[in-house]
Amino acid sequence: MANRSSWDHYFMDIARQVASRATCDRKHVGALLVRDRTILSTGYNGSIRGAEHCDEAGHMMENGHCVRTVHAEANAIIQAAKNGVRIDGATIYTTASPCWPCFKLIANSGCARIVFGEFYRDQRIFEYAAKLGIELSALGEAAASGRAAV
Repeated sequence: MANRSSWDHYFMDIARQVASRATCDRKHVGALLVRDRTILSTGYNGSIRGAEHCDEAGHMMENGHCVRTVHAEANAIIQAAKNGVRIDGATIYTTASPCWPCFKLIANSGCARIVFGEFYRDQRIFEYAAKLGIELSALGEAAASGRAAV
């Protein structure tokens, strides 16, 4: 039998491919919503639909962050909602751990698990994931750097 990737690695590889569509060159992030080993929705960081992208118009900076883009996790949740796809109980795979605003969206959307590929910025997600019963798992770079499953 061939050496097959685990489901987590398989879906994270797809999230990395989704990230290649990102239009903000400051950080390419991809997200994938999955339930029962079925992809429900994808998202990457990019501008509001129909608006100019960072790679066309430049960055819109506030407090050291580009605010022109909608984050990958938010876009995956929005895409599911737009298409009437229920994501309650899903796992979200994201190439970078969610920022605080995206974590709140993920928690309120009913996702049961977050798998991330690199730690990005906000420690609060660990405390609140534990309080809320959301499984938070590091994979790849994050796991290697000591950000193991919480």
